[in-house]
Amino acid sequence: MSKAFELPVKPQKDEIKERLRVRRDEIFAKQMTIKEKKLPVLIVVEGWGTSGKGTLISNIIKDIDPRFFKVCNIEARTEEQKRYPFLKKYFDLIPEQGKISLLDGGWMSELTRMKLNDDIHASEYERYVKSIKIFERQLVEDGYLLIKLFIHISKKDQKKRIDELLDDKNTKWRISKHDIEQNKHYDDHLDAFKSFIDETDAAYAPWYVIDGSSENWAQLQALDVISEALDTAFTNSNINFPVLQNSFPLAKMQKLSDIELYNKTISEKDYDKKLDMLQERLSELHYELYRKKIPVVIAYEGWDAAGKGGNIKRITAALDPRGYEVHPIASPEPHEKARHFLWRFWTRLPKDGHIAIFDRTWYGRVMVERIEGFCSENDWKRAYNEINEFEKELVDWGAVVIKFWVQIDKETQLTRFTDRQNTPEKQWKITDEDWRNREKWDQYETAIDEMIKKTSTEYAPWHVLESVDKKYARVKALEIVIDSIERKLK
Repeated sequence: MSKAFELPVKPQKDEIKERLRVRRDEIFAKQMTIKEKKLPVLIVVEGWGTSGKGTLISNIIKDIDPRFFKVCNIEARTEEQKRYPFLKKYFDLIPEQGKISLLDGGWMSELTRMKLNDDIHASEYERYVKSIKIFERQLVEDGYLLIKLFIHISKKDQKKRIDELLDDKNTKWRISKHDIEQNKHYDDHLDAFKSFIDETDAAYAPWYVIDGSSENWAQLQALDVISEALDTAFTNSNINFPVLQNSFPLAKMQKLSDIELYNKTISEKDYDKKLDMLQERLSELHYELYRKKIPVVIAYEGWDAAGKGGNIKRITAALDPRGYEVHPIASPEPHEKARHFLWRFWTRLPKDGHIAIFDRTWYGRVMVERIEGFCSENDWKRAYNEINEFEKELVDWGAVVIKFWVQIDKETQLTRFTDRQNTPEKQWKITDEDWRNREKWDQYETAIDEMIKKTSTEYAPWHVLESVDKKYARVKALEIVIDSIERKLK
């Protein structure tokens, strides 16, 4: 039996009224501190049907500037949303720094409902619970304040509220079949809620169970929690979280300097022959992927001028344009930078049966952001594990995850840079930043070796494409994509 459901003693009405006044003033004053400290706040309001979630949210935001918050009503997953990973729906909704998002319902109600309706197997439920715990931990470690509230009412109170709403023609629409079933099977739902709370209650993201027997009392409890949580977050705004050790099986990889490049070549004749054959096979597989609803994520990283663009072009040439999208990833836009670094990749994931190709990826956190100081040392050191978790989530969802590092040496890069600079139609490809990055080649190579070593997992290994001969690299990439898809289909 969860101790979280041991509710506090309800004060007298006058005391509730006075304490509410104080708390409301505090929340009004603290909204500017949220903005100044760039604190992203995510408040999840869960609870029984008719417990007053909507009313509580209205009371919470009553004195907050509407420019700084957004309320999201979490409804049953649509058929479109079912085509994406479970967590994408929630990653989409996380707020920017300095803003508040309030969820009317969330992952708790959705997952417990799926469990009680036998919509998922026990193993799936356990996997989703684990994913949720990782999601919550990643947000908190990134500086988010996550507040999870559950409004509790008795079976008798719920039945009374359902009857009252049904008796009025203007409010009966508010009662769903699920609310009626929930009250009918109250004990089963209570056990499911308690189990979920016990499994996902953590020091960094605890659950707070609110007594919902009266509106003002529920409001006071919620504002108490929010005000105190904000104080703690303001005080601990610069805390560094411990870097978690990798717990995923890793594939052994060579250092970049040990990779032979100049014996990896292909003749023009063999290239043309293999290219046609491989593209034809990939085209066939694309339709099979769509039919079997298998998503594919292809990630490209590599040195500037290594040939990523030409490599990607030879893959997409074999695909139905309705079933893939290429995402060129540049420096994050302000609204992207103001969220967890994985947010802009979660929001670009393909739906099942489709292919997403990323030209630059989430690995920017442990390369350019690390080298150029765009994030803290604690941020990029934590990112290795967060990336492994992200890719494991994709694989568990059913995706084929293929990661390419396009490798050339320093001399080849100089030759290609010079060619670009001296060829008018290619000059758009070369920038001052490319030359500056080249000066830090050794620093980048050290970072890349560490990145490959720590994130080449058995379920999402790195594949190095030797690209001094671009044609050789293109054929190798196609062969790897085809092999990866065929193994998945089998």
